[in-house]
Amino acid sequence: MIIRPMTIDDYDEIFAMWQITTKRALSKADERSQIERYLKRNEGMSQVAVTDGKIVGTVLAGHDGRRGFIHHMAVLPEYRRRHIGRKLAKKAIECIAAEGIDKTHIFCYQNNETGQNFWSSFGFKKRDDVFVFSFNNEGE
Repeated sequence: MIIRPMTIDDYDEIFAMWQITTKRALSKADERSQIERYLKRNEGMSQVAVTDGKIVGTVLAGHDGRRGFIHHMAVLPEYRRRHIGRKLAKKAIECIAAEGIDKTHIFCYQNNETGQNFWSSFGFKKRDDVFVFSFNNEGE
């Protein structure tokens, strides 16, 4: 297995994988043009894990100049329990830290116990002091 930077040429394969692994989290922001913009803005930070020419894991990662963010961390079900997710997360965080960013956040659904356990075991701390509020810039 190799871990390498994600490119827009990976889009069709990673989007198909996200349909299996993170479908409920997908939105208009995950359309090809939006992902292309994100990858350009955060060059080299998002990663894919490749085995035998097949993408088996992804992590979409970047920063806003102050804080790092991880999105769509996913590993195909048949490749889980092989430390692929841990390697992807580690690489993404290294890339974020190399930009001088000292903290990384992940959004995890409340009912995603597997994800919560993974991030806790990695060293992320659950915060109970903040809420996420979202605003639709396109109106209702």
